[in-house]
Amino acid sequence: MTDDTVGRVLGTARTDAERAVEKALGAVTAWSGRHIRYAPVSGGLQNSNWCLTVEGAPSRYFMKIPGAGSEAFIDRAAANQAARLADSLGIGPGMVLFDAGSGVEVAEFLEHYRACTTGDLTRPELAHQAIALYRTLHSGEPLSLTKTVFDMIDEHLDQVRELGAALPADTDLILAEYAAARKALEATGMDLVPCHNDSKPGNFLIGSGAGALPMKMIDFEFASNNDRAYDLAVLVTEMFSGERQTLELVEAYYGCATRPLTARVQLFTALADLKWGLWGCLQSRLNQAWGFDYHKYGLWKLMRCRMTIGDHRWPAWLEAV
Repeated sequence: MTDDTVGRVLGTARTDAERAVEKALGAVTAWSGRHIRYAPVSGGLQNSNWCLTVEGAPSRYFMKIPGAGSEAFIDRAAANQAARLADSLGIGPGMVLFDAGSGVEVAEFLEHYRACTTGDLTRPELAHQAIALYRTLHSGEPLSLTKTVFDMIDEHLDQVRELGAALPADTDLILAEYAAARKALEATGMDLVPCHNDSKPGNFLIGSGAGALPMKMIDFEFASNNDRAYDLAVLVTEMFSGERQTLELVEAYYGCATRPLTARVQLFTALADLKWGLWGCLQSRLNQAWGFDYHKYGLWKLMRCRMTIGDHRWPAWLEAV
């Protein structure tokens, strides 16, 4: 993780974003009266992220300030619980502070780390490290929030209707196959474990120097108890995994790549694209200030979902689970 600038001294804010940081820092009574510098950290889409240097502290800190509109999707208390679980399991940064009222979170700043790229995760050794992180997270104590991908999709569909978000003309076809996949998966029983639910490459951090630092996970905003196969499915969609790599990762996670397991992951890949496609289309209605074309992103995800359900093997995957 790298900060963009040397930073500003507390009390010298010039912009709305900097004033928001200083307001959040003012609520941290343990740091009252200390000399503090803060600098923006790049990479956040929904939130405002900052690197803090606090007088007398043994290391720097990472502060996350929730973005406007993110409360429609994120339970901050549940996200912090998941982050603390990852900390306790040794797979996430150390958690320092959390303000339940504002959702502001302060964590250890992971020195000498950088965010993964999609290219990084095509390297088998890094992809397998990500799988190992999921195996560890999934072994943890259940979270207080259970929210399956079905709950997420249904919530987004309600929000689409409420906000009038624009969706593709073939959405009804996609939703019919969603119903079929849900019926097949629920009939087998949901394997609920603590899940990250947001496996984009940037949420995996690797050592940026010569040392052999262990891979870490960050950003638990969408975490909940969910089916473990869904976490794996989101990972392979974000990695653009080919069929061979997907089978290798299924085997790495489960210890085998049986037909029912691979079919389960394939069905969840379509549902992952449906969930994030709806999310992207909604974001374009909720906030125009994040500098990202969310509607285009959402339509692309929904197009890939349509491609998966149009695969000639889709009926066989429905039967195999």
